Amino acid sequence: MAVSGTRTPNLGTLLTAMVTPFTDDGVVDYRKAAELAEHLVDNGCDGLVVTGTTGETSTLTDDENVGMFRAVKEAVGDRAVIIAGTGTNDTAHSIQLSRRAEEVGVDGLLIVTPYYNKPSQAGVQAHFEAVADSTGLPVMLYDIPGRSSIEIAPETMIRLAEHPNIVAVKDAKADFAKATRVLRETDLVFYSGDDGLTLEWMALGAVGLVGVTTHVATAKFRALVDAVNAGDLATARTLNFDLEPVVRATMTRAQGAVAAKQILQWQNVLPNSRVRLPLVELSDAEQAIIREDLAEAAWVLG
Repeated sequence: MAVSGTRTPNLGTLLTAMVTPFTDDGVVDYRKAAELAEHLVDNGCDGLVVTGTTGETSTLTDDENVGMFRAVKEAVGDRAVIIAGTGTNDTAHSIQLSRRAEEVGVDGLLIVTPYYNKPSQAGVQAHFEAVADSTGLPVMLYDIPGRSSIEIAPETMIRLAEHPNIVAVKDAKADFAKATRVLRETDLVFYSGDDGLTLEWMALGAVGLVGVTTHVATAKFRALVDAVNAGDLATARTLNFDLEPVVRATMTRAQGAVAAKQILQWQNVLPNSRVRLPLVELSDAEQAIIREDLAEAAWVLG
């Protein structure tokens, strides 16, 4: 029986899956990306995931993805771990983008389960191993069947844990029974992939969170993660309750990138809430509901 976390890769404990800022005319705003990265690290993030799902990677060109890796690495790479979202549903494309990310100097890769194709578990395993074989970077598996339509089965994850470069899991599946088996039988390091389940995941054995709400409540999530790691369950529970309306506002009313960008604009962190189609910005009605959620947390917005 392996003990989870014995590899202890230095990937951080509070990571934000960063949005990708755009100018008003839809061009990637690398300067604002660097400023956002600095803001997040200043407020408590010790890691950033660049151009993952929340970074709208599926509507970025490869050059835009690499530009984001470079901008964020140059801005905060000496203060935080930079993980590049380079997974696609095309193994060869994922390898190519991962190699370009490695050339930029990122610290790790986030590789999502191949989506849309619906491969067998043998195909899932072969995909991840091919990407992990292609670079020397540590790989974080991203298990999110709600988007990929398939899971990474526990048996597959246990086999993948034998690969020296596959070291961590971002779990957005929230099947705690399956995760318990993987935690028990491997030394993969787990991260909550559900903002609202951070406390539950850490109680199970996760080391922290890869989140979206961390854009807008960074310091409070930092305090939550630190409280759990310090064994202060009473403080962690209070923080978890405080964060519930903020998580609800950011993660349940609209797609996470859409809501996060709008709240960041209200906080005067971003100049706009621009997203790329097929995403669209919040309607007036959606904005009103999100403001009501945030009011429950006593937030004052512009």
